[in-house]
Amino acid sequence: MTQLKPETRAWLNATGFAVHSEAPWLEALTHGSFNGGANAASEADYQRLEFLGDRVLGLSVAAWLYRAGDAPEGRLSQRLNALVSGATCARIARNVALPDHIRLGKQAREDGGADSDNILGDVMEALIGASFIEHGYEATRDVIYSLWAEELSGDSGKAKHPKSALQEWAAGNRRAMPNYEVIDRSGPDHAASFTVQVSIHGVGTAAGIASSKSAAEKRAAKAFLEEFG
Repeated sequence: MTQLKPETRAWLNATGFAVHSEAPWLEALTHGSFNGGANAASEADYQRLEFLGDRVLGLSVAAWLYRAGDAPEGRLSQRLNALVSGATCARIARNVALPDHIRLGKQAREDGGADSDNILGDVMEALIGASFIEHGYEATRDVIYSLWAEELSGDSGKAKHPKSALQEWAAGNRRAMPNYEVIDRSGPDHAASFTVQVSIHGVGTAAGIASSKSAAEKRAAKAFLEEFG
């Protein structure tokens, strides 16, 4: 009988996905390309759990957005779509080192499957589905809110991206276009921290820190607008 690797079980528990029965977690982490040798035919992949997890994620985030303010339906939908997108799921998957634990076939792994936004996003949703099977909605919702905390409190899906807003501000004030520079990178690859500085000649500079270069640029742009805008 196939079992989770000890390091994968420990990772799941540390990430907030408490493991009781191993079966749904094995399924959630298994890509269709995975070759289990003689038992390959019995290896279920993540697609059914992804279907379930996608719905649980959507409901959880929609409930959070509803309680968070009184924005009109159109803006709520815009934020919801951004927060549950494949790109957001993949970004969170990277932040928690999910790529290290996906069960991929040899060719799929060599082709970069462990860093594919599509695969990472799907597996993240499948893990949410597995959590729902094991622990129900409320416990799974709480894990989602923990993993999505930075995204929920950030600007995902809001009307104007800070970098776009800063570029428009610079043009409107007849200033040079913003220049972004990574001035520090620290931490291991699976938990890296980037510090990005944005500058506009003749105005000033501001910095942002985040777990990805793009997120740090966004925070730097937001900080610049708050200080000089």
